[in-house]
Amino acid sequence: MPPCLTQATPYKGFFALILIFVALEYFFNTVSDTKNAIFNSTRPLQYFDKASTSTYGPLLKSLFKNASNLRSLQEIMKSGNISDLHYLVTMPPFIASTILNNNKIMQEENSTKPLCPDISQNLYGRVQIQKYPVPSVGTLENRFASWLQPGGHWKPPNCVVEKKVAIVIPFKCRGEHLLLFLQHMHPFLKRQQLDYTIFVVEQEGDGPFNRAMLMNVGYVEALKLRKFDCFIFHDVDLLPEDDRNLYTCPEQPRHMSVAVDIFKYRLPYPAIFGGVSAISSEHFKLLNGFSNSFWGWGGEDDDMSNRIRYHHLYISRYPITIARYTMLTHKKDSPNPNRYLLVVTELTKL
Repeated sequence: MPPCLTQATPYKGFFALILIFVALEYFFNTVSDTKNAIFNSTRPLQYFDKASTSTYGPLLKSLFKNASNLRSLQEIMKSGNISDLHYLVTMPPFIASTILNNNKIMQEENSTKPLCPDISQNLYGRVQIQKYPVPSVGTLENRFASWLQPGGHWKPPNCVVEKKVAIVIPFKCRGEHLLLFLQHMHPFLKRQQLDYTIFVVEQEGDGPFNRAMLMNVGYVEALKLRKFDCFIFHDVDLLPEDDRNLYTCPEQPRHMSVAVDIFKYRLPYPAIFGGVSAISSEHFKLLNGFSNSFWGWGGEDDDMSNRIRYHHLYISRYPITIARYTMLTHKKDSPNPNRYLLVVTELTKL
């Protein structure tokens, strides 16, 4: 059993109503780090029957252990020459077909509904951060089953949101954090009256974490399901403390986790772009996504900050009194010893 599973509580039950788990092998086939090629295409993925052999990441396999209404996509894993890192795409069988077949119906329904307000009337302001007890999958399923749609999706039933938001979670060995995140974020996002979908992208294997690559995977795969207007890239251990911190599409790239409790609610340095960030789909394509070169903790966010400035954009932020976050307790990941050199090297590629 992988070491990360021995530290987490058992997870059982069907998770399809809570989120889509997106992951597939990508290595350097996600977002290219050259100026001439923005995104490489991926192989078509075919559904196979639930009875067929399927492979999940170590934590997702545990989460899906007793799921009864699940199909996965055909395994497309193979080893690369940098790290034994594998990805797999999984989703409920009815999500893709529902999105494709119901576009016309949704358009007709939307034409008869008013636009949602820019700022919801359902906001509380400061919200409580609940760290204990860690909910089970079954608890979350029961809590959200009446309103959360398959694939971790929700939109207001009585009004139309102009822009669609994808929230991408790079993930590895943080099962309890993921459950706490979903418990907190789904009601949080619903109160903001967003048309949103949460994507969790898991990295398998014992190799160093590549946060940037997982976010690139999330971007590419999410757009295959729906035309999202913007993406929010979100560390699983950060929970927003104020629902006036709107998870909406920004005009300029937005650094959202401005004030984090472990940093005494201060901005560590002006150019920081890590933790939680929001970027429009158009700008993400212009920026050529994140660099895939950063293995281990650190550096990829500073590289993105450099890309933003290089393309004459700027980092926007909400006030420090609103953009506040609690970081869930965890052992710090091993830093990439070459991260500073890599940041400088990546600058030469722009």
